[in-house]
Amino acid sequence: MTTTQKSAKPTVDQLLLQHGVEQFLYFEATLLDERRWDEWKALVADDIRYYMPLIRNVKFGEWEREQTREMQDVNWIDEGKDTLIKRILQIQTGVHWAEEPLSRIVHLITNVRITKVAGDEVHVKSNFFTYRNRVETETDLFVGRREDVLRRADVPGGFQIARRKVVLAQNVLLAKNLTLIF
Repeated sequence: MTTTQKSAKPTVDQLLLQHGVEQFLYFEATLLDERRWDEWKALVADDIRYYMPLIRNVKFGEWEREQTREMQDVNWIDEGKDTLIKRILQIQTGVHWAEEPLSRIVHLITNVRITKVAGDEVHVKSNFFTYRNRVETETDLFVGRREDVLRRADVPGGFQIARRKVVLAQNVLLAKNLTLIF
């Protein structure tokens, strides 16, 4: 969707795509919340880039320095499919130090906006709120935004995640770990 299309009346195809993208993101959140990781893995493209930069406090006007760079700087998360799947497999062993007992997680996805459609790829921005509770006293709240590239695929939900950039709305991580998927 281009800037001029945003102000014009949306077409039926645009509305259907918007609905399909939203339903996919809600479906993905459900799989993660219900710990249906094996089903979730099918939603991950083989060439995925899953990236979560560190956020720095910077002087006014130096916005390009606010986030660390993908594959160049230290980041909270900067992974491909192999590492991402290995994290999940480690949790599934039942002996993961930070996930025994398993966390209870709820993902809320909102403000879903399609920013570009290029062939089979749909560029999407969204906001998220993720709640995690573990044992009796550990509660973590994560708020931020995501930038996804979804690729049409013959999988449940109709898309695979080819790229995800997760930007937390905090520069100090208050949680003890980042074992969850955003």
